[in-house]
Amino acid sequence: MICCQSITVAQHVQKDSTSIDIVAVGDIMLGTNFPDNSSLPPKNGALLLSEADSLIKNASVSFGNLEGCFLDAGGKSKGSGPNVYNFRQPTSYATHLKSAGFDLLSIANNHIKDFGTLGIESTANTLMENRIAFAGTPQQPYCIIIRNGIKIGMIAFAPHDGCLNMLQTELAIKLVKEAKSKVDILMVSFHGGAEGSGATHVTRKREIFFNQDRGNVYAFAHAVVDAGADLVIGHGPHVPRAMEVYKSKLIAYSLGNFCTYGKFNLKGISGYAPMLVARVTKQGDIIEGQIISFLQKGEGGPVIDTQHHAAKMMATLSQQDIPESNLQFTDDGKFFLKRIH
Repeated sequence: MICCQSITVAQHVQKDSTSIDIVAVGDIMLGTNFPDNSSLPPKNGALLLSEADSLIKNASVSFGNLEGCFLDAGGKSKGSGPNVYNFRQPTSYATHLKSAGFDLLSIANNHIKDFGTLGIESTANTLMENRIAFAGTPQQPYCIIIRNGIKIGMIAFAPHDGCLNMLQTELAIKLVKEAKSKVDILMVSFHGGAEGSGATHVTRKREIFFNQDRGNVYAFAHAVVDAGADLVIGHGPHVPRAMEVYKSKLIAYSLGNFCTYGKFNLKGISGYAPMLVARVTKQGDIIEGQIISFLQKGEGGPVIDTQHHAAKMMATLSQQDIPESNLQFTDDGKFFLKRIH
């Protein structure tokens, strides 16, 4: 079952009744038909997620950030310029996300309003038609799905027009408490922080990008955990960042890009595409997990990375930026809580 949109879907069967596996990835943009179809992928994007879909389907719950709207035509673009991008994905492409196994999508980011209110409305209608739960706007602040009798909620924030504003901390805390009161496990998504290869570190300060306040992601993540969040998933910088465990809850500060076709810079670390697999208790406490490393090559789309670049990068950043966190990593991306003697 999915709320708040009153959509009912079949529940996944969770084999282990004491825990639940959650898969999370960062930015997803499957190609844009604006200003023309030259930035659409081959075979209408049907193969973009083929190397990752078995892992996405295997989880009890799978999450991603939808970067841009679903709209076939029309809408007023937000403009043009050297640092302005407009993402208008064909509505038929939503079936690829459904087929891959995505259950929850954040639509709170700087591209959901690329084509105004029409784009937001079309995105909401398209996701409802495909029975994918979503959240991140004032009209749809959070959603709830049920898996094996466990209520799992997701609420999404971003410091952008049309989204639940992560800069309004008191409102964010109020909404998190409200959502948590209705579920067993609450995921909080945020699209925040500066962008690019120079923005890999969690500074614990307010981050400014192109004169825009992108928030203090460290303070925000801690505030929502204090308010009841069980798992915090960040994205927005387009590069991976550190993770930490705070009050037994896992925070991933950025999962970077995952499946972004045609319009994204995928050079170097911007092409690292981590997939987070987190095993949590029914109370939302982290047990263990793994960063499964993918790469995006060419125009984009995740392919498995046997060298584990994303996992190694996130392990290093976690040790550098949040050394007090009780996390230990293996070379292939597995992580678990350190034993304290």
